[in-house]
Formats: sequence, C-alpha cells, structure tokens
Amino acid sequence: MESLTFIVLCPLIGAALIALTPRNYNVLFRLVALGTTFLSLVGAVRLFVAFTPGAAGMQFEYSTPWVTSLGIAYHVGVDGLNVALVLLAAVVGFAAACAAHEITERQKEFYLLLLVMTGGILGAFASLDVFFFYFFHELALVPTFIMIGVWGRGERRNYATFNLTIYLSLGALIALIGLIALYVATGARTFDMVELARQAAAHPLPVATQRAIFPLLLVGFGILVSLWPFHTWAPLGYGAAPTSTAMLHAGVLKKFGLYGLIRLALPLLPEATRHAAPLIMILALGNLLYCGLVAMRQGNLNQLIGYSSVAHMGFVFLGIASLSFIGITGAVVVMVAHGLLAALAFAASGYLQRELGTLEMAQMGGLLRKLPFIGTVLVLAMFAGCGLPGFANFVGEVMVLFGAWHGHAVIVVTAAWAALIVGAVYMLRAIRVVLHGPLRERWAGIADAPHLWRKLPFLLLLAGLLIFGCFPGLLTNRIQPAALAVARAVVGPPSVVAASAVPGEGAR
Repeated sequence: MESLTFIVLCPLIGAALIALTPRNYNVLFRLVALGTTFLSLVGAVRLFVAFTPGAAGMQFEYSTPWVTSLGIAYHVGVDGLNVALVLLAAVVGFAAACAAHEITERQKEFYLLLLVMTGGILGAFASLDVFFFYFFHELALVPTFIMIGVWGRGERRNYATFNLTIYLSLGALIALIGLIALYVATGARTFDMVELARQAAAHPLPVATQRAIFPLLLVGFGILVSLWPFHTWAPLGYGAAPTSTAMLHAGVLKKFGLYGLIRLALPLLPEATRHAAPLIMILALGNLLYCGLVAMRQGNLNQLIGYSSVAHMGFVFLGIASLSFIGITGAVVVMVAHGLLAALAFAASGYLQRELGTLEMAQMGGLLRKLPFIGTVLVLAMFAGCGLPGFANFVGEVMVLFGAWHGHAVIVVTAAWAALIVGAVYMLRAIRVVLHGPLRERWAGIADAPHLWRKLPFLLLLAGLLIFGCFPGLLTNRIQPAALAVARAVVGPPSVVAASAVPGEGAR
C-alpha cells in the first residue's frame, strides 16, 4: 500500500474494527486505538526520514481519479509545507490515544470517534485535492463536537459545545464558499492543488476576483484557527474538552486553517495577499498582545493554556503576513512546535484534573513535591511557551520576527515584547502558583505518573520539542524549498531574495 494512504487508513480501519466489536470488550478498544495510531506514527516517521531535504516539488505522490466530471481525484503527497504536519498529526494522535485511559464510560464510542478524528486530520494534511482536503477536515471536526458534548467536563460544558459548534461550523462554511469560488474562478475544472497553483502562475486571476475571494478564505480559515477577534470559542472549548480531544484539536486540527492559507490563498491569490498583509499583521498583534494579556488574568490552568495557545497563533499569522521566505518558513516551524507544545500542556493539565478534581490555580501549590515527573513536564512546557532557546518554539518565533522585520519594525518590536514579557509573566506565574509554595494537606495523597507507559505520551511530545529545538535543520531544510516557492508566487524572486538572503542562510 502507498505510504501516505497507509498512514491515513490505519486509524480509520481501527475505527471500523471498533464499530464491529461488541460493547463489552473495553480492553480491546484501547488496544486497537493504540495499535493503529502507533502504526500511523511509525509510517509517518519513516516518511519524514525518507523525505529528501532541499528537493522541490511533491514526494511520495499518488493520485487516482474519483469524479472525473468535476475534476475530483484522490491525490496525496508531501512537500516541505505538510511533511512535518503529517508527522505532527501522527505523534499527537498516538499520544492522545495513550492519554485516553481517563475515559471510563462509553469507551467504544469514544475510541471510535478518536480514531475517526485522527484519520481525518492525517487525511487533511496529506491531501492535495481540495475536495478531499475539506472532506477530511470535516471528518475530523464533527467528532470534536460530540466528544466535548458527551465526555466534556465543567459546568459550562454544554455552552462550550454549542459555542464551538457554531463558530467552527460557520468558519468551515465560509471557507467552503471561498474554495468553491476559487474553483469556479480559475476555470480549470480541477480540485487538484498542484494544478491550480500551476494555472494561477500561468494565468493569474483578475485583481478584483482575488480581492473578492481572499476575505472569504481569511475569515473562514481564520475562525478555524482562532484568529483574533474570532478566538473566543477556543479557550472555552479546550477547557471543557476531554484531554485527548483538546490535545488533537489544539495541537493539530487547528493548523488546518493555517495550512490552507499557505497552501491555497497565498500562491493562488497573490495580489489580494499583498493587499491584505498589513491587516493580517494587525490581527496577529491582537492574538499576541490581547490574548496574552487576557491569559495573565486567568485563574484556571486550562483557560490559561487555552489563551496562550490562541496567542501563539499570532506568530504564524505574522510569518504569513511577512510574505518573506524566512517568515513563511518560520510560520511552518511554529505550527509544528506549537502543536507539540499544546498537546503536551493539555496532557499535563488533564493529568492534574484527574488527580486533583480541579484546575483552579488558587487551590493548588507545592505540587512539584508530590508530582516530580508531571511537574517537570509542566515546567518545561511553560518554558517552551516562553520561547526559551533549546525548544522548537524559539526557532520558529525568531525566524518569524526576522522575516517580518523588513518594513514592519514597529509591529515586530510589539510582537516580541508581547511574547517575551507578557508570555513570560503568565507562564512563570503559573509555575509559581501551581508547583511551588506550601503543599495543601488535601493533596497529600496524589500520585505521580506511575510507570513508563503513563509517561510515554509526555516523553514523546517533549522529545519532539527538544529535538527540533536543538536540531532545527531537520525541519527547516525540508520546509525551505516549498516556502521559497510560496514566497516567490506571492512577491516574486527579487523581493524574496532581498527579504531573506541573510536569515535564510542562517536557518540552514
């Protein structure tokens, strides 16, 4: 079987097996989920290692027609923009399956939805056909609503479910309208992303058409990504979600909109992208600064992590709006780094929720004495969120700031201040309040992660942050050719060279 198809189908086949298994085989449900997500992880690691760095164009490509009259085909492949995202989805999918042991009721349905969600995410990032790209996203999105509504937590669970459902459904609908408009406007009668990019390069769309379609994609994908001011669904939804669901959605599925903008909107609508770039930078500052300041006011650990996650999306939008080679490269690095960080942080908060029964930081304190492993994981996750060198987040954020510096110095300085000062304040405050100080008597009996199997998802995610942070070339060397192609499509070769000649060499 073709490599990418194998990676995508493993979780979906697991979901089918669970659907056919009698309800009382709870252990088997978990084994199937762990086994199939592990196979996807192994396949994704092999794919990432076998991917040829520095090579332009698609690799591991496979295509077969489906609805020829509409130009729809099952077309998968990877280049620098999505090879690391496929790996990210597989890593977080396996870690989420490991963390799902907290579910004790209706396990069959939960594991089935978890595997459908994982398969949908993998399919969305592997697809090079717009139809399947959107289809797989919806396949992953629908289980999110159900899992929060049925297995969610907190008094505002139902409100969070409806809020998230309305926002994300609206965003997906607006994005769909934009994608259909793009398909019609090109006149190519194909949903193939590679062919659409080729058509746009040879026959650019009229400026008026571009400026009519681009806002639909920006708003639609922006809502899915929690672009300020369309962000309010995210912290509330993640706070109510089961741990595994929050890990998958915040860590991976939310990157769908960002990937869609980089893959489709930038190269196909270059004039509209250049026109909207200043606005995108201002909105990115809304994520970085406003959401960071709101995070400082949070007393609930999950809400703090949620607002921090939304704030970090500002770096990706800033890199996209820089329209430079190094900025776009940094944006993709931040997407991968944030995915690992968000999954790690929500896994740690989920463990605390199970042990303590609360995530109100005012009721915590001194937990590092009783939870040396989980406490250390949380400290490292907070450090990564501060952009500390040695973590992958630092690499991506620095590249974004370098990429956006030319012509946008004031915005870059403000963004750096928001990230370094505001981010450090709420992250370090959380470490102090939750882990240090006197230990309350009520927490004297809590237990740390008992054995390697419980520690595995944390170690896996943390290893990814450190490996890509200490050896960033593993990511950047693979991303650069595709990022350069996108930047050239938007602003042309002379501007790209001028904006990225020095930093680009440093990224290598």
